[in-house]
Amino acid sequence: MKAIVLEKFGGPEVLTIREVDTPKAGPDDVVIRVETTAVNRADLLERQGHYPPPDPKPQHQIPGLECAGVVVDRGDRVTRFRIGDKVLALLPGGGYAEYVTCPEDLAWKKPETLTWVQAGAIPEVFLTAFDALWDKAGLMPGERVLIHAAAGGVGSAAVQLAARAGLQVAATTGSAKKVSFIRNLGANLVVNYHEQDFVEEIKEWSRGRGVDAVIDFVGQDYLSKNLQSLATGGTLVVVGTLSGSSAPLDLRQVLGRRLTIRGTALRSRPRPDKMRLVQTFAERTTDDFITGQLKPIIDRVLPLDQIGEAHRILASNQTLGKVVIAVKEQGSDEAPRVNP
Repeated sequence: MKAIVLEKFGGPEVLTIREVDTPKAGPDDVVIRVETTAVNRADLLERQGHYPPPDPKPQHQIPGLECAGVVVDRGDRVTRFRIGDKVLALLPGGGYAEYVTCPEDLAWKKPETLTWVQAGAIPEVFLTAFDALWDKAGLMPGERVLIHAAAGGVGSAAVQLAARAGLQVAATTGSAKKVSFIRNLGANLVVNYHEQDFVEEIKEWSRGRGVDAVIDFVGQDYLSKNLQSLATGGTLVVVGTLSGSSAPLDLRQVLGRRLTIRGTALRSRPRPDKMRLVQTFAERTTDDFITGQLKPIIDRVLPLDQIGEAHRILASNQTLGKVVIAVKEQGSDEAPRVNP
């Protein structure tokens, strides 16, 4: 099969197609013929040698943390899927390929109304956002949340999930175009961080109380301001560290206002934890994807042989939603640009 194999680390130019053996199913695995996958920030780190796959290490290091495709083989103990089922899957790696193996409990049925392109944009970002909002922050309807980088893949998913669940949603972004885009996703307050101080905007919006949780992808540059934006007893959930991973921390803020700081990452999590997350997410959201209450946001679609360009585009920070990779050539009705 064709796959993007990391034989060395570096810039986007190291992403080249190789021929490797098609994977075989273990007893609890399904083999998926990949229709689409997508590019995530973690893929950029892995390409640079900073985000290795979890043990046991694969024979070939193939990036790609999600896919949508068709089950073409299954292990002896697999009971949830049959050959020919259309599925989405959360992967520990391997999505940049024509075929991938996946434990059956990390896959779920593709919502019937979604195209392959839309389906390929869901697993990593929506699961990350779902985990951050509910498992890590423990938010309840009516509470306030601040979501940074809200025009990106995880951010746009988090805004939709939060608004759909009845939260009061504030968001940050870096351009007037993105402000309008995020409002249309359901945010109550959108702050352009180039023109406004989000701490002051949150203070005014919340009438001085602050937000119950902050979902942050920025890290270093926002740590102090995030803590200032939290209400007493609030939770900061760190999903990424785009600006850096080290920052001074004033523990008096944490102690005096009983704040909580939590981190989250899907790839390194034990399989039982991921299994529970995947199944809970599928049960709660499939109907919303079918009816269009939740929508994967697609910036653009590129073929597998343009994966290097896809990495460059994501690194530019100019995208609205996901960069999807069509591993199998899509028909004209399967590869729309679907930005609202």
